[in-house]
Amino acid sequence: MPLYESQTLKVQNSLSGKKELFKPINEGHVGMYVCGPTVYSNVHLGNCRTFMSFDMIFRYLKHLGYKVRYVRNITDAGHLVDDAEDGEDKIAKKARLEKLEPMEVVQRYTVDFHNILAQFNFLPPSIEPTATGHIIEQIEIIKDILEKGFAYQVNGSVYFDVAKFNEKYEYGKLSGRKLEDMIANTRELTAQDDKNSPQDFALWKKAEPQHIMRWPSPWGDGFPGWHLECTAMSTKYLGETFDIHGGGMDLKFPHHECEIAQAEASNGNSPVNYWLHANMLTMNGKKMAKSTGNNILPGEIFSGENDILSKAFSPSAVRFFMMQAHYTSILDLSDDALLASEKGYRKLMEAIATLEKLETNGQGDFNLQQWKAQCYTAMNDDFNTPILIATLFEAVKYINLVKEGKAGMNATDKADLLETLNAFVFDVLGLERSNSSKNDSGKLSGVVALLIQLRKEARENKDFATSDRIRDQLADLGIQLKDGKEGTTFSLS
Repeated sequence: MPLYESQTLKVQNSLSGKKELFKPINEGHVGMYVCGPTVYSNVHLGNCRTFMSFDMIFRYLKHLGYKVRYVRNITDAGHLVDDAEDGEDKIAKKARLEKLEPMEVVQRYTVDFHNILAQFNFLPPSIEPTATGHIIEQIEIIKDILEKGFAYQVNGSVYFDVAKFNEKYEYGKLSGRKLEDMIANTRELTAQDDKNSPQDFALWKKAEPQHIMRWPSPWGDGFPGWHLECTAMSTKYLGETFDIHGGGMDLKFPHHECEIAQAEASNGNSPVNYWLHANMLTMNGKKMAKSTGNNILPGEIFSGENDILSKAFSPSAVRFFMMQAHYTSILDLSDDALLASEKGYRKLMEAIATLEKLETNGQGDFNLQQWKAQCYTAMNDDFNTPILIATLFEAVKYINLVKEGKAGMNATDKADLLETLNAFVFDVLGLERSNSSKNDSGKLSGVVALLIQLRKEARENKDFATSDRIRDQLADLGIQLKDGKEGTTFSLS
């Protein structure tokens, strides 16, 4: 029996504003779409948090036994600088500044995106479509919306008619906005604007002579609207109605609102049953922004090459930090928070390593089945990773008691506990007993061995000041030296 059949998973649905029992359209199968990056720069750490949240959700659904088709797109065209209807395509602007072809920009930052996500141990999505690979599908949807009277053509551009759509459907139902309020709070159009109303949005934009990224269409050369790309790609691979659509909170309006409107105008169906939104990442209590300097790239965290943090942190330590907050809550990044998370991550890894080598001693003193049930209860409550992690540390405490001879563990419980920890720590949370951790451990051992040898030589030369300084400074770093008959060993305190 698949594990999902015995579970009652609930998710926070942005569409209803409530926590709802998750029931997929097709039993045992889940279709999930997540808005991917616009590849004109290095992937932002805040975006990584969003994608990590949905990687965790993908992992847990797979753990429960669902067959998941996870679609996460690459936006490589048609995304304007100010996210409005006017401006310059972000990729084209970057290409102009760096004197590159737009697709060179796309390739460079798509590779960076994949590289960073691989370091964070993301599972690849089932399908990763690109906007430029689906121009034909986007044009067909525009034709459909025009034919049904929910769009209009002006000077080679096509706009979605929000007021006309709102006569039959409800524009603003995802974000809780009313069209009348939006109209009342919007400035009037300028004389140069082609739109009938400020609320209308582009389905297709006419390309000016200097615009590099352009495609032929029934309305002339141009490029698709940003919102249209996701409607075309999600419905192509997941159907007119699918289970889960995810993204950052910042995409709820207008992007996801427009996706709903386009799909309903085109095929008459609400496209998604469960809308899930991940919250933002701040740094030192402030919004992360390149313009203010309150910004750090993932690679800068891994290398330590930055002026913000005291040291380098491994991808798994950063991932553990992010998993310690619920995906719908704001999370603040700081040096202290990362240092504390790194400590917790190491404790968890050490406990699993201890358990693997632990000698069983008969009686089991741990209510393993109750503990396992608590792990699933946490994850079934809208993927509550902080509660899961707190529950995992109850097992860590027990493992350390057994190690100290203060509790018992039988062989059956050891095997079950190890299997469950591996499932939740590595398969669901996506942490790694990462190569970087193993390498760091090996490097540390090598460096300490060298210092032990230098200390030994200093003692042989009766240079006790140097010998004591090596011992004391290592102790200050939490590395304790112990002299014995077989030589000097060390331990981490």
